[in-house]
Amino acid sequence: MTLSPVSSPVSAPADVNTILAGSAAGGCAGMAEALNVGCQCVSLDRQALLDALARDPRDGALQAMLAESRPHLFSDSMAFVSARHVRRMADVVAAIERVVALPAWQDAVLAWAPASARHASRASGVFLGYDFHLGPDGPQLIEINTNAGGGLLNAILGRAQRACCAEVAEAMDAVPGEAADLEARFVAMFRAEWRAERGDAALRHVAIVDEAPQGQYLLPEFLLFQRLFERHGIAASICDPAELRHGPDGLSLQGRPVDLVYNRLTDFALAEPASAALREAWLGGTAVITPHPRAHALYADKRNLVLLSDPEALRRLGADEATIAMIQAGVPHTEAVSAARADDFWARRRGLFFKPASGFGSRGAYRGDKLTRRVFDEILAGDYIAQAFVPPSERRVAVEGAPVDLKMDLRNYVYRGEVQLVTARLYRGQTTNFRTPGGGFAPVLALPCDEPPEPCGCHG
Repeated sequence: MTLSPVSSPVSAPADVNTILAGSAAGGCAGMAEALNVGCQCVSLDRQALLDALARDPRDGALQAMLAESRPHLFSDSMAFVSARHVRRMADVVAAIERVVALPAWQDAVLAWAPASARHASRASGVFLGYDFHLGPDGPQLIEINTNAGGGLLNAILGRAQRACCAEVAEAMDAVPGEAADLEARFVAMFRAEWRAERGDAALRHVAIVDEAPQGQYLLPEFLLFQRLFERHGIAASICDPAELRHGPDGLSLQGRPVDLVYNRLTDFALAEPASAALREAWLGGTAVITPHPRAHALYADKRNLVLLSDPEALRRLGADEATIAMIQAGVPHTEAVSAARADDFWARRRGLFFKPASGFGSRGAYRGDKLTRRVFDEILAGDYIAQAFVPPSERRVAVEGAPVDLKMDLRNYVYRGEVQLVTARLYRGQTTNFRTPGGGFAPVLALPCDEPPEPCGCHG
């Protein structure tokens, strides 16, 4: 990512160069860690962000929404990651993509998937989200999501950054620019989904669908996508799934045909009554739906992590040894929780993170060291997986002039195996929440690894 190197006041501890000097043996990974601790500068140019959001006369309300009701959607700081770790995440993504393409993998995971997932589609599913923590052994995949939010928000956020010191500006200049404008790539991705199913037919109308969208925290992104589609000659509507209708002529919204649905629902199987029209369109092939139930079953069902972290299972499914080795290095060991092994899981709980197999957004997820016996009994009665706990790395930021340590995870937005964008989420508490002062989405600056780290002038 190339960001605008405009210098700005900074607030970093006076010994930051001492920290960086001590990081030299760690190469770019050590420098990234040192900058995440020692460089507490403000890199976000909020006026530039507001300007980027003001390309449409309707966006005054959008700007107010971000400033007043979602003040912690964006962090003021960027996150530093070594280019080596960025490449490793891409390698893990590529290895998992190779496994998912195996017929035996698809047979295995579709066996426990809902019936709607067994319907085939040539559309791949937009915005896969591969979420990582940076552990002592490098990036560790925590989960995969099929309706990962924030891609367009982060594309705009990346353009509103300024370098906080000369050394960071130099690192920013050393990072190659994007191969193409991200917004244009996102539109091309949706057109590719459409062409996969409809060939050269014109894409006329996209429906952006979520439950009660006007009350969703990421409503600003829905509005931005609506404007983006319109700028590229595609009509776009935002609606609740219950507003859709399905009939002999296909899917429609208020009498207007819907060609493609950008699906932001967490009803992954389209099983809820409100999703009835959407489900009929999916099963009947009368609208292109992306992402869709099959994509969720192939990638995001958390039971899949049990298979991914089992090398013998991967061998039986036909994965090659290089792929297995890459996945084992990047996917924490994961087990299906069963009441028959209750004593074993309870004894090991402090090293585990428990997640519902079909959960999303960290709902119903628990750190083992925080479990009460009552909650553990509920886990045993449910459908849960237990993943080896990988603590998130940290990013120190300045909040009202004081240093605050926030947790950090890294999200890779992926389409057809290609990582389009890497971003960070900064937060406090057990899970990401976008309610933390100083936290929110943060752009990732990948530090090049081909040269020794230079000292940082962030302390002024």
